[in-house]
Amino acid sequence: MWFSFWRPRDRFSLDELRYLTNQLQKVQIVNEVNKDFVIEALRSIAELLTYGDQHDPSFFDFFIENQVMGEFIRILNINKTVSVSLQLLQTISILIQNLRREYAIYYMFSNEHVNHLITYSFDFRNEEILSYYISFLRAISGKLNKSTISLLVMTQDEEVVSFPLYVEAIRFAFHEESMVRTAVRSLTLNVYHVGDDFVNKFITSAPHSDYFSNLVSFFRDQCINLSKLVSEYPKNPCSESVSVILATLDEIEDNLYYFSDVISAGIPVVGSLITDNMLQLLILPLLFPALQIDADSNLKIGAATSLYLLCCILRIVKIKDLANTIAAAFLYPLEVFAANSEAKINGYVSGNNCTNENEEPYSDSVIAVNAGQLCVDIPNKASSSHVHPEGIIAERSLSCSHFSLRETLLSYITDGDDARALGSLNVLATLLQTKELDESMLDVLGILPQRKQHKKLLLQALVGEGSGEEQLFSFESGSPRDGVSTDLDGYLKKLKEHYGVSIVGAGASPRMHRNQVLDALVKLLCRSNISTEILWDAGWLLRQLLPYSEAEFKSHHLKLLKDSYRNCRSALLQETKGIWVDLLITVLCDQWKKCKRAIEASCPRKEPKCILLPFEKLNSEDSPAESSVAAGERMCDLVKVFVLLHQLQIFSLGRTLPEQPPIHPPIDIPETSRAKTVGLDVSGLKPGTEIRLVHALPCRIAFERGKERHFHFLAVSVGTLGWAVLVEELPLKQNYGIVRVAAPLAGTNPRIDDKHPRWLHLRVRPSTLPFLDPPNSSNPGKTRIKSLVDGRWTLAFWDEESCKMALSMILEEIDLQNSEVERRLRPVLNLEL
Repeated sequence: MWFSFWRPRDRFSLDELRYLTNQLQKVQIVNEVNKDFVIEALRSIAELLTYGDQHDPSFFDFFIENQVMGEFIRILNINKTVSVSLQLLQTISILIQNLRREYAIYYMFSNEHVNHLITYSFDFRNEEILSYYISFLRAISGKLNKSTISLLVMTQDEEVVSFPLYVEAIRFAFHEESMVRTAVRSLTLNVYHVGDDFVNKFITSAPHSDYFSNLVSFFRDQCINLSKLVSEYPKNPCSESVSVILATLDEIEDNLYYFSDVISAGIPVVGSLITDNMLQLLILPLLFPALQIDADSNLKIGAATSLYLLCCILRIVKIKDLANTIAAAFLYPLEVFAANSEAKINGYVSGNNCTNENEEPYSDSVIAVNAGQLCVDIPNKASSSHVHPEGIIAERSLSCSHFSLRETLLSYITDGDDARALGSLNVLATLLQTKELDESMLDVLGILPQRKQHKKLLLQALVGEGSGEEQLFSFESGSPRDGVSTDLDGYLKKLKEHYGVSIVGAGASPRMHRNQVLDALVKLLCRSNISTEILWDAGWLLRQLLPYSEAEFKSHHLKLLKDSYRNCRSALLQETKGIWVDLLITVLCDQWKKCKRAIEASCPRKEPKCILLPFEKLNSEDSPAESSVAAGERMCDLVKVFVLLHQLQIFSLGRTLPEQPPIHPPIDIPETSRAKTVGLDVSGLKPGTEIRLVHALPCRIAFERGKERHFHFLAVSVGTLGWAVLVEELPLKQNYGIVRVAAPLAGTNPRIDDKHPRWLHLRVRPSTLPFLDPPNSSNPGKTRIKSLVDGRWTLAFWDEESCKMALSMILEEIDLQNSEVERRLRPVLNLEL
């Protein structure tokens, strides 16, 4: 009998749940004395209910009948310790996450118990409390659907008037801790994707709609911070600075992807709110003014950062109105956006309390461009539901010609530095790749792909519209506004009505704009002071616009490209006598395939972040200008430019681009050659190879101080390869030796010492270029290439005559090597223009 009385309860039983509940009900206050018992009871109840949900429904029935959820709330109200609050939040989070039965979730969300917990005044100064609370909110959002969400809102007259989960969560949307911000964003997305019309109306109505403007303001502050980091990087170009910039770039792109995810929920008003705030708070007052050629030093964002951000916004935020409005704005003079651009920004407070202070009705101002003057026409004030950004436009007159934003991009392409040229190319390429952009907008910007232009003109000809048939077969004709549909007019009108900017006389000629783009690209391809990587991007864009035949190139374009190609060809011919002649054909074949793949690709090769942090090459300290590695880098750059211009010449001639460059195959080793005499074959030479000591000259060399060694020296070439060889004589095999050291023959730059005529000095360059096989890295700016330095040999021969013979042998083999490279390259160098 006594044994039966003291029999322990089964841990996973209804009796255990009943016992724990009874014990909790007896607790009148929670303090340091009994907190451990309360914590263990809460944890055990969560464990039992999770078990019961999967194995025995009576567990949750007991939970409902005894109103244990209400008991949890009572414990919270009488609690005076942090640890119990943490356990209570964790307990309810575990229950919500693990309960699978639908009626169990309905019960948890009913009776306002969850809303009471959401609105309870926790001490969020405690980081643990905040972390558990945010996890609790996120767990609730994970169970939302059209049925459950109605249990968490309060309605009046069929309208949602209270939604604590959403309202309390967005209070932490801009918390300094990134994990908190991420959790809040996940929660909001769960709410948006439910698709409840009444809830959507609640979140898009004031004051809750301020969340979206605050979100853009927070993003704007991040953009300003990024620009500051980029501008300070040249002063301290260390790996830590690169890491900070990359982390900031990742966060900025994460924010944009969040915007994209919000839009994908399909709430139309949200898309409009994001579009309006993006334009009013960031793009019009900050990004566009930053593109001024003579930018004001007081601007908060630099030109390169602005170009990067425009690319990211267009690429990630998939809003048709936003993309087309940005494209239409590129037709406006820069001064429209530059004048007093800071005024609007100062009307907003950054951070968590981003509200529009001192907001006043804005006038519907119109900017007129006539006879070289930019002025503002201010009509009588009228009531309007639209907000016009104050300070984006101002009354001013300018006597100089006004570059449009589009023309500014083209000026960066023709005359800008690497960052601005690459950024401008990326903006044009991104516009070209933006599916949300109407073809008419691409046309008026001058970047409509030729195949799409033909398709449009063909359709116009088929329906008998205008001069479509004539234009289809004549590329010179075109009216000032040929092919511009009413789409452009609609977005110009929107810029006027919604954002207070308008331009008079915005006559747009797609053909003229297209020619301007082509002029800029051709001039860029002829520039010598620009990175070769950027030239390839220009080649890709040119290939998109003019893909097929010489007839599509203007005569002056062809002349510029041919002149540039001839100059490049002459320089490449000089490389057949250069330091890296043995790698010239290898590099040419490799770059040919890469260039063909790059300019025929469906999209540009690199992400926009390369605008701010291009891949690093060797810097001046690593690679002095006279070193062989610096010469190799120049050779590779020259080959890249030559290959690009050569392939564009083939395109312009209407020919098919071959997979490999046209070069002659190698020939057999002549019987009379030194290589044949010493016993080499086409496989070449490497350390450990046994060769005859014919023509080899005895010499001494010291690789370490005080340790002189005796070798036989030999210079030998096989086809395009050549070596300076140190051979150790075999004691048991007369006139034979083993190759101990072999160095590339090209670039040895042999020289007899002025004071010691028996000494021969050789430069020994690396056998390969370190940047031909760079480490794999998706992050620009983190690719650091190992530096290699040139070596020096000083060979001491027995007499002056031997030293001169060695010099003559080296020069003879180098000449044979150079001649073979030039012979093999003759077809690719002799393209008929």
